[in-house]
Amino acid sequence: MNDPSRPTSTEDDYCGTFYAARLLGLSVGTVQSLVEKNELSAWKTQGGHRRISMQSVLAYQKRHSIRTPSEESVATGRLKLLVVDDDPAMLAVVQAYLDKWQLPVDSTLMTSAMEALIDMSSLKPDVLVTDLVMPGVDGFELLKTLRGNAQFTDMVVVALTGLGATEIERRGGLPPKTVLAHKPIDQNWLHGFLSAQVAMRPLAAA
Repeated sequence: MNDPSRPTSTEDDYCGTFYAARLLGLSVGTVQSLVEKNELSAWKTQGGHRRISMQSVLAYQKRHSIRTPSEESVATGRLKLLVVDDDPAMLAVVQAYLDKWQLPVDSTLMTSAMEALIDMSSLKPDVLVTDLVMPGVDGFELLKTLRGNAQFTDMVVVALTGLGATEIERRGGLPPKTVLAHKPIDQNWLHGFLSAQVAMRPLAAA
């Protein structure tokens, strides 16, 4: 469906604010500032979600000699991790863990499941960790949507929640092979889980 608020000269490829920030190595706030200064081409959907032209992101990368994290991940075999949780404090905790562990993991943190859906095909994460209870599009809907997409068949999924098994089933349950982790997330468990995923990568590539 065409968005009347979208510039007709913009190419079809676009991304959300979080992914643009990831590609440029900048904060979400800085990307928003670049949009306001017209250094990045963007528009808003009828639902109020901001879309940024990938063409303008790539042009900005070229001007500033920025190498895309995805290219680095492919070249070094690093694990690509996406964490989705509407609680910024929770994301800050996870990022602090990752910084401390210094595992070969490239992380992208998002507070919106909708943004995750928009950028999932571009990010192509090896591991998705998502909260289940979020405003708007929640983790249940996110996982249900991804389950119907063949390109995410091999993606490892962790559902992070404070819900009990009965409540999870009442809300539709989780896709097969989903790993369930309870909040607050256990630091030792997460370290062991990610370390195992990193260790299995050479086996998967062999």
